[in-house]
Amino acid sequence: MPNAERVMRAAFQSDEALRDVLKDVLSELGLSAREFSRVSTIPQSTLYKILSGHREPNITTLRQIVRTIRQLEGSEGKFIAIIAARPVLDKIEEKKMRLGDRILVLREYSATNIEEAIIAAIRAERDGAAALVCAPIVSPTVEKLLTIPVATISPRESVMRAIEVAARKIE
Repeated sequence: MPNAERVMRAAFQSDEALRDVLKDVLSELGLSAREFSRVSTIPQSTLYKILSGHREPNITTLRQIVRTIRQLEGSEGKFIAIIAARPVLDKIEEKKMRLGDRILVLREYSATNIEEAIIAAIRAERDGAAALVCAPIVSPTVEKLLTIPVATISPRESVMRAIEVAARKIE
């Protein structure tokens, strides 16, 4: 369940549940209360009082907390799509990436051939991707089809390793 929804559900359960879930979410986002306060424009004192149990959030504050979490996580349709073969995607350990004040969500789209990669690119844009990352063999084509930015994977290290493996196999 997305973090924003966790916070909303906890708010309906109890103030204690909200406090605990909000602390967990801030930890998962890698943000201190001070950093979250700055990003959300919620006064730091208000946030500390909510987190310590000395204050119940009003509906406006709760909305701002949820809105900020959604923005940070990119769950308002903003994510970066990565198109690659499943073995490559399995090596990506992080599903979120921090860039300044933002947390970028990475969403994987598996493809085993060029046709699947093109279809995945179109699907990613329809799903709300803000940008796309894909292999150089397909990037020129999808750049012509999509309106979102496309970045090309440049696997220099893995190409060199593959050449070395091939060279050892022919010795």
